[in-house]
Amino acid sequence: MVSKVTIKAPSSTANLGPGFDVFGLALDAFYDTITLTKTEKGITIITDDLIPTNPENNTAGLVVKNMKKKFRIKKGVEISIKKGVPAGFGMGSSAASAAATAVAFDKLFGLKLDNNSLVEYAGSGEKASAGTIHYDNVAASVLGGFVIVKTEPLEVIRINPPTDLRMCIAVPKIDVPKKKTKVSRGVIPKKIRMEDSVLNLSNAASIVAGFMSRDVELIGNSIKDVIVEPARHHMIPGFMKVKANAIRAGALGVTISGAGPSVIAFSKNSADLEKICRAMSKGFADVNTKCQTVICKPSKGAIK
Repeated sequence: MVSKVTIKAPSSTANLGPGFDVFGLALDAFYDTITLTKTEKGITIITDDLIPTNPENNTAGLVVKNMKKKFRIKKGVEISIKKGVPAGFGMGSSAASAAATAVAFDKLFGLKLDNNSLVEYAGSGEKASAGTIHYDNVAASVLGGFVIVKTEPLEVIRINPPTDLRMCIAVPKIDVPKKKTKVSRGVIPKKIRMEDSVLNLSNAASIVAGFMSRDVELIGNSIKDVIVEPARHHMIPGFMKVKANAIRAGALGVTISGAGPSVIAFSKNSADLEKICRAMSKGFADVNTKCQTVICKPSKGAIK
């Protein structure tokens, strides 16, 4: 009988430009590690990180609460959380914890859930941080690779990414607002032009075709968003300069990672990735903002 399970889940980027709330990609840049241990009763959270320890306000805690209730599990659960994904920077931090927790709970109690169910339970934890349930980041963190989230009913389609796809991420050192995801969703336009919808749809379809055909250039050249990015980029100091610099340095496509403020550039592994990172750093430096840069590739999903 298993009494303890440890799972780590990767960071992720959502949207990939035009695929708002639909596309996600697991990244090996950062990982969260969750250990679940059976106890006699209740839910307790142990962590050295500055995150809520009340299960109602904690992504992992909410996942455990919902799964305990659904499967009528009387045993208690201790949740140990080690954060590796920076919180509030558009890298799927809450999703990584939720994904690792759902997979760990499934293994701890031998539920043998299918992928869609794991994603659904992981998504339920997003309420703790984002206020609403959305599945793009959690699907990527649970399953790895590139994911397409189809809703009503929930169905996640996973595609193996090209092996030569690389990303350069610039994480600016700026203060992010509390409930940042809610704030960033609040600036999205309620009405959009038909031409913009068609353009985003064509780019989103091209991204899917690029992943299906393992064509990095098609993916990168299709990372163009004329709806959400223009509404959000004012929240990221120097975004347009960072983007232009990265393109000039050899990036194929550049956009906001998730709800930001991280900026992500897509490229082939044959490009000068360090040069792209330096160019992005300079873009932020021009507006007196420091940043951390990371070169990464697509990741596998939540694993032991």
